[in-house]
Amino acid sequence: MKKDEVLEHFVRITNGKFNCCSESFRTISNGYFFIAKQNGVKNLIVIAKKGICDKFEGEKVGVIDIEKKDLDVLVCPRNHHNLVSLREFFPNLSPVTCNKVTSFGTGDRLGLATKAHANAFKGKEFFPVFAQQSVRELSRTKRTWRDVLDDASWGVFQSGFEGAFGADADHVKSEKDLEEAFNEGYTMFTIDPSDHVNDVSKANDREIQELYYSAPNRSELERLYLQKAYTILNTRLVFDEHSLFNLIAEYGKALEHVCRCYENLNSRTRRFDFEVSIDETEIPTTPLRHLFIALELHRKGVDFNTLALRLPGEWQKGIDYIGDIEMLRKELTLHFEIARQIGGYRLSLHSGSDKFSVYRTFSNVCHGQFHVKTAGTSYLEALRVIALCDPDLYREIHVFALSRFAEDVASYHVTTDLSRIPNIDHLSDSELPSLLDMPDARQLIHITYGSVLTAQDKDGKFLFRERLYNSLSEHERDHDRYVESHIRKHLDLLSV
Repeated sequence: MKKDEVLEHFVRITNGKFNCCSESFRTISNGYFFIAKQNGVKNLIVIAKKGICDKFEGEKVGVIDIEKKDLDVLVCPRNHHNLVSLREFFPNLSPVTCNKVTSFGTGDRLGLATKAHANAFKGKEFFPVFAQQSVRELSRTKRTWRDVLDDASWGVFQSGFEGAFGADADHVKSEKDLEEAFNEGYTMFTIDPSDHVNDVSKANDREIQELYYSAPNRSELERLYLQKAYTILNTRLVFDEHSLFNLIAEYGKALEHVCRCYENLNSRTRRFDFEVSIDETEIPTTPLRHLFIALELHRKGVDFNTLALRLPGEWQKGIDYIGDIEMLRKELTLHFEIARQIGGYRLSLHSGSDKFSVYRTFSNVCHGQFHVKTAGTSYLEALRVIALCDPDLYREIHVFALSRFAEDVASYHVTTDLSRIPNIDHLSDSELPSLLDMPDARQLIHITYGSVLTAQDKDGKFLFRERLYNSLSEHERDHDRYVESHIRKHLDLLSV
């Protein structure tokens, strides 16, 4: 039976109480599955033989005769149990490792954006990483690894997306977090060793020497690298005594940490994507630093897939690149050539949201072989919809964000100037969405997301969270349209 006929049957037996999401419709032999919404709540609808229905938790609401077969009709909650059952029939709802040279991560702090993300990827030659969240984001939103992956998988199902996708446990700093994400089915692990990196620019000669001479493998490193030179695109990179001292002092403990994380994962599975992130430091990743890190990781047997560098310029959250694009191009060209010559990995761009002025440069220099991560930008589009459709709620959130910014900004490197944000009391409702086009206002909203989502009154009731979710549910089409358009703009500019 055709999709439209099945949906008509369902609407008829439920007396029109549900709005069916036709794009989610999927079939197997003796079974039909789709999402339907009732009173703002999305449900999984299963129309199938009893043996199939028995795998799902839900309420039987009737029987439909389809092609001379009586099929039970279940209305099921979108919970973890039902998702696991659904994956038995549709394996693409489980994340896998990356199978393309070009990939793109779409963080979703609310758990509502994956349907729009998936629609943005249709027709694009990118491997999508739909479930991407950092440990910091989990902490600030009070979500779990399971929450993030389940929300992404349900979004994939509702969108009708039939391709593969990945799940990235982002900026993991501890083996405990690594193991928890692995146990929930994540396929990509981004290790952030920044807590183990020593900023030698702030150390004196005695402190640097102590770090250097305490390195357990110092003699071996001297034998391997001291006075060794590499030529990269006519640029000579030399490990002289001073640079090698600094490199070992800076990254020695960080590389040991990365190795421990890799060995932990490798003891559990042979199929995972492994990213090393050295961008969360004040130390720019010079070509010599990149060369040392990549050579050492390979020498130690760490088969990493992507490497995130601290590139020149300002890569601030939620706004465009600040810096000399030609200088970036020259430096990036050296980095790409180092990666090409060493082999086995791609460059990864973090804080990749909204860097529209450099996407063409980045993509062309890397010959389309890269990974890009975005996170807060979809949250900003959600707040744009709130400003557009629920201005009173946006005004409350904006004022609260101003009160929280000084504390929340402590863990970010940004140059936000709150004085450049217009007084919201002087703006009409129709002018509110334009705030999300202003760099300072974008960063205000971007950085305070955790406080906004978790703030409670004296009785323990959320100040904004439930109203925010209810409003976005009511205006789901607007939300999906804005998020899809915004992510597609990223993908269009990155496409070679």
